[in-house]
Amino acid sequence: MRTLLLNGRIHSPWAPDASALLIDGSEVAWLGDDASAVSMSADRTVDLDGALVIPAFVDAHFHATGTGLALTGLDLGGAPSLAVVLSRIDQIARSRGGRPMLGSGWDDTRWPEGRPPTAAELDRASYGGVVYLARTDAHSAVVSSALMASIPGLAGLDGYSSDGFLTKDAHHAARAVALAVISPAQRTDLHRAALAAAAGSGIAAVHEMAGPEISSADDLAALLSLSASEPVPEVFGYWGELGAIETAAKLGAVGAGGDLFCDGSIGSHTAALSEPYADADTAGDLRFETAELVEHIVSCTEAGLQAGFHAIGDAAVAQVVDAMLLAGTRLAPGRVAGAGHRIEHAELVPDIDALGRSGLLASVQPAFDATWGGPGGMYATRLGPDRAARLNPFAAMAAAGVPLALGSDSPVTPIAPWAAVRAAIHPYNPRHALSARAAFGAHTRGGWRAARADSDGSGVLAPGSPATYAIFAAGSLGVDAPDERVSRWSTDERAAVPGLPDLAPGLELPRCLRTVRRGEQIFDSGELG
Repeated sequence: MRTLLLNGRIHSPWAPDASALLIDGSEVAWLGDDASAVSMSADRTVDLDGALVIPAFVDAHFHATGTGLALTGLDLGGAPSLAVVLSRIDQIARSRGGRPMLGSGWDDTRWPEGRPPTAAELDRASYGGVVYLARTDAHSAVVSSALMASIPGLAGLDGYSSDGFLTKDAHHAARAVALAVISPAQRTDLHRAALAAAAGSGIAAVHEMAGPEISSADDLAALLSLSASEPVPEVFGYWGELGAIETAAKLGAVGAGGDLFCDGSIGSHTAALSEPYADADTAGDLRFETAELVEHIVSCTEAGLQAGFHAIGDAAVAQVVDAMLLAGTRLAPGRVAGAGHRIEHAELVPDIDALGRSGLLASVQPAFDATWGGPGGMYATRLGPDRAARLNPFAAMAAAGVPLALGSDSPVTPIAPWAAVRAAIHPYNPRHALSARAAFGAHTRGGWRAARADSDGSGVLAPGSPATYAIFAAGSLGVDAPDERVSRWSTDERAAVPGLPDLAPGLELPRCLRTVRRGEQIFDSGELG
């Protein structure tokens, strides 16, 4: 099947002024202008009516089951208060007949009460039911007494609190029990909902961050099978378990890492810091010894798998970087640096030059800054303004040679790739701003590179590259006059990217019309012919 797209804006460095695109099966066959396109033979012609065609986005940090639950279940992300949450629990409990209740997204830092619910409050609101409510960062949860009672040895686990607020190992145990109530059929429905939402946002691939502490092997296997058999975004699986090289390989994961938790999160006071939090008498904790990380990196490298570590606080980031540098002394020169190993989040980086020397690729989430940054935000509350201003140094990482890939960590923040690109070029601290070109590239080609899947040209529209693209309603584009093509999409107007959306704060974001994965349509709004 040959499909010719006409009368649009095609974003391609290979043909900067292209308005037409020819797809032959699963590949891009040609790019050019409408006048030249009349000589092209095609089985189907689509009038873009001025729409924008880009290489599809990649979400480099994703949780399908959690996203599906947030989309179809109890999403507390917009709850304005603790009282509202308890009222919603009461209403749902009355209609669910005692079935377990799973929810997520609550953020006590935005509530007038300034605290999470207690187990006793959940017990009353649910009439003694089983309740699991994950905090917005997914690194802690509040659970009901009935759920706590069902977990043998819970009180002896690190992070346990009798008031139902669980972190660390106690939270991982509770999450495993809560997710176990989901049947295989329900899980498939959740996966479909999550991947459909991604496709509807212009995303053609996601990096699923699985592991024994956040999902299960069955969950990852089912998701990979779904991606291979249905018209949904491509899934690259990561299995975050220390030393589990054989498990990752058996599952078909591309990496034994991802959400392999070296620490927790800032919001839950579990990210590992070199100095205590500003609002709590703790500095968080490192979960592993550095020597253990070194052995994991060496084993992954020798097995041809990516290693990857979740590290947010400066103590955790420093540990991962140290481990990478030490692993490099165990292997042939350049072998570790060239293996594409990853660090997830890397929010508070103590030595950016060392991170650059480590060879690590950074999977980052600009929406974190947009959601919790700025004066009066959660970061400033937890860390104080000075440390908060150092978080998420995207520009400095890029300047140090750290390859970047953007993701959402959905359901922690919404699936919204254009919003992520905007957040990267307009962060609260302007010193951390990426250029428009770098931000867009990190959310497109950078995602394929992060999964070591860019050798076929994925992430760029050019002849011979995979026909993986997304079409967007034009939205706010830069002006067309040749001498005025300076788009506010770029934080540096001297490095403008003509013909792409203007993502200045406050402007409407582009709307996805169609998403195509290797020639196969995976989303269509019905607005194009």
